[in-house]
Amino acid sequence: MVEIKGVIPAILTPMKEDESVNYDELRNQLNRLIDGGVHGIFPFGTNGEGYILREDEKMEILKVTVDEVKGRVPVYAGTGCIGTKDTVRQSLKAKEAGADILSIIAPSFAMASQDELYEHYKTVAFEVDMPIVLYNIPARTNNSISPDTVERLSEIPNIVGVKDSSGNFDNMLQYIEKTRGNENFSVLSGNDSLILWNLLAGGVGGIAGCANIYPGTLASIYDLFMAGELEQARKAQDSIRNIRNTFKYGNPNTMVKTAVGLMGYLVGKCRAPFNKVSDQGVEALKKALAENEALGMK
Repeated sequence: MVEIKGVIPAILTPMKEDESVNYDELRNQLNRLIDGGVHGIFPFGTNGEGYILREDEKMEILKVTVDEVKGRVPVYAGTGCIGTKDTVRQSLKAKEAGADILSIIAPSFAMASQDELYEHYKTVAFEVDMPIVLYNIPARTNNSISPDTVERLSEIPNIVGVKDSSGNFDNMLQYIEKTRGNENFSVLSGNDSLILWNLLAGGVGGIAGCANIYPGTLASIYDLFMAGELEQARKAQDSIRNIRNTFKYGNPNTMVKTAVGLMGYLVGKCRAPFNKVSDQGVEALKKALAENEALGMK
């Protein structure tokens, strides 16, 4: 089974002016991130605008990703839908397209009980013979996967991990505590600011939007930690603070994509209506990028 570890970019989806996917630039970004030392690739997650891509676009993005990555790192595919049957269907398509691991976001919009969430994930796991990572992001879905539910789900053999994007460190800590005895289950941070703290608590790394901007720096948090160089790992973790401080000016996905565009890459804008950054936000990004360039961040 594929080992879940390290820093995995939730890779952005490059787009042309007409909002169609720019597959040539996608291949360019994939190689840039892998050359930067990242430990996996996660297309069409939240940062990849999976919420606004059509199903056929997702599958084509996944096929191109698998083709370009060529097994150099594991490929994660976000296949979660509101309905259980749709999630199974998309997951089977992702398996056919060559994904290594499924990331399945909690159902959204309608409130779900913990028993309903458990049955949802259990059904998908039984129908799709692939490693599955649960994805908890209650601010976007209105449904939170409780630590007790994660503990129950971790007993299903092919549910192998959870990504926590709640921003609540105690919630992530409880995920780690509840599953510590299961050596086949991993906990990832979905918050870029908590990657090192996830590792210190017993987690395995993070799925990171900011790795689109600085793949080398983000990947080094994990590498330095594993090498026992904790002070250097902390410095790498702290170094993204000025970029994250710009997120107050807009949707984090939009800010990350704008930052990568300002670095000279042809990634385009996010799809409307989520494609506006104020002049103040652009200036804040330029300032942070210049500061980090002077520090040699990559």
